[in-house]
Amino acid sequence: MNLTQSENSARAKTGRNAGIVGIAVNVVLFAVKLAIGIIAGSVSVIADAMNNLTDAGSSILVMVGYAVSAKPADREHPYGHARMEYLCSLFISIIVTVLGLELLLTSVESLSGDKSAEFTLVSVIIMLAAIAAKVGLAVYYLSTAKKIDSDTLRASAMDSIGDVCATAAVIVGMALAPITGPKIDGIFGILIAVYILIMGIKLIKESCDTILGTPPDVEIVKTIIAKMRGYNGVLGIHDLVLHSYGVDKLFATAHVEVDASKDVLESHDMIDNMEADFRRDLGIQMVIHLDPITLNDPKTDEVHNKLRTIIEDIAAQYACPISMHDFRVVFGRSHTNVIFDIAVSNDAPLGNDELVDMVRAAIFEKCGKNHNAVITVDRDYTTTQY
Repeated sequence: MNLTQSENSARAKTGRNAGIVGIAVNVVLFAVKLAIGIIAGSVSVIADAMNNLTDAGSSILVMVGYAVSAKPADREHPYGHARMEYLCSLFISIIVTVLGLELLLTSVESLSGDKSAEFTLVSVIIMLAAIAAKVGLAVYYLSTAKKIDSDTLRASAMDSIGDVCATAAVIVGMALAPITGPKIDGIFGILIAVYILIMGIKLIKESCDTILGTPPDVEIVKTIIAKMRGYNGVLGIHDLVLHSYGVDKLFATAHVEVDASKDVLESHDMIDNMEADFRRDLGIQMVIHLDPITLNDPKTDEVHNKLRTIIEDIAAQYACPISMHDFRVVFGRSHTNVIFDIAVSNDAPLGNDELVDMVRAAIFEKCGKNHNAVITVDRDYTTTQY
């Protein structure tokens, strides 16, 4: 959940330290591999060296991202700066993709040459040592990512594991060059470049998804719902929306149903206590809307039970979760207004108008044509049924 300023500073320091380690390891590997590639005349080794250079650049951006994201909120950025991590991840992804494209073009051009790459036993030993260094870096990234819950460092760990595979491919190319001829070096250079391109495009997609907004963690949603249900007087919960402004920086809104017959000041006091408890216990800035509902009215309960059956039948027919809330009935002499909201997931195979028409038709059939349905369709922002 949300972190204090001191916790944010500690997290940023840990992230910066991981970035420093990444820079040091990757710069050394870049220099060594580049020297081997130039001496041996191998485009695949040079491509692998350039991959390490981009990793070093990525580590620099990681450091910048953690430094900026730890800054407290100010007038221009009232929600803080934690999303800077996401922007840095996008920049890293674009750099990786562009470099992969350049390396691909260079490797393709090398296929027209006839010069064979020349390797020594020392070269092979150094490349094996590079693999060991990258494995160690991946383990370090993963342990640090777990410690501070960092998707950026998890991605860096996966990138390091991919580098191990790329360097291993280079070593295989070294072994096969005397048998297959000089073109094998260019072929392996192309394979490494394609790998870098795929990784870059994948990272761009993941970064864009995060910036655009992804569903909140299921466990966080369950924790919030369980805590809200623990308050005496809460009859139902709906329209939970979570806004993330960076790692562990959450703002939330929700609607809570209460008994309409209770004193409104008593219910409002409960809501105030809930909001304060969420700030204190989970660090979530929660805003809760109060929804009074009528209980123990036979006529209202009869309509509600019929409507609940209608919703359940449609949900089962189309195999998609649909729920109902904010239900109330206004009985009149000539007609009855049935007013409620329907919550449905975004992947439901029904459009809003189609769903409303279907529910209205079922209400006319089961309750009578004098029942006028006033329906609002809500989309589920958590993808978690509660």
